[in-house]
Amino acid sequence: MTTFRQRRYGLRAILAGDRCVRPGSVYDAISVRIAEDLGFEVGMFGGSAASLAILGDPDIALITLSELTEQMRRMSRAGSLPVLVDADHGYGNALNVRRTVEELEAAGACGLTIEDTLLPAAFGEAKAQVISAEEGLGKVKAALNARQDPALVIVGRTGAASITSLDDAIARAKSYEAAGVDAIMFTGLKNRAELEAASKATTLPIVLGTPSDDMIDWDFLSAQRVRICIQGHAPISAAMAAVHATLKAVRDGAGPKELKNLASAELMQSVTRGAEVKQRGVDFLGLKK
Repeated sequence: MTTFRQRRYGLRAILAGDRCVRPGSVYDAISVRIAEDLGFEVGMFGGSAASLAILGDPDIALITLSELTEQMRRMSRAGSLPVLVDADHGYGNALNVRRTVEELEAAGACGLTIEDTLLPAAFGEAKAQVISAEEGLGKVKAALNARQDPALVIVGRTGAASITSLDDAIARAKSYEAAGVDAIMFTGLKNRAELEAASKATTLPIVLGTPSDDMIDWDFLSAQRVRICIQGHAPISAAMAAVHATLKAVRDGAGPKELKNLASAELMQSVTRGAEVKQRGVDFLGLKK
């Protein structure tokens, strides 16, 4: 727990800072190590990336809490990068949210978001919907109540801006702030003016999901108290393309020496912590160097 708390302080330092950072989109043990080695200050474990990595399915709320938690546990073991987890709707009602927080906290998550989108989608409804503001507030309160480590970051997330209205999103964010969350996450904001309105109406650090092109100015985002700006989950898409290309080449008859864009031996050693593992063999198994 002490180790996890130190990581959580790292996430809190970002939220308490004065600049916007890009998180590394991570989804498994290898990706979290790569992000850490490249110098990212925080990782984002998105719901869509989790669904792809664990189930191979699109992001339609099929993943279970136990599956998400186990993947987070693997990532916590593999590296020390602080990771913010998309906990979706908390996998049920407010009481399920409590369980979600308990499990993810124990698995080493440094922060988690709880959103007000209605998940899974309602029968006969093609468009996204939000739960009532009262239910959303209840979920946030349950998340805060479940937290055992005060360093764990609880982020209240609202997608109301693109579903109901900006005014509704702001009202929800203000209620989450009053309840005691550590940050507010907005998704669906359409332009700078909407972000400015959301920032003006609240005082907490902001996590921004998939900003519009006109918002991508890091000085502007920083000035609006955006501390983490999520720009999609490209790494798992890139990994998918690389695996597809490699397997296709093998299927088409390419030999090992003809395959392209493979990790070098040096990169493999670095990411798998080969030197450290070898030293353990010397220390604990009596192997020769």
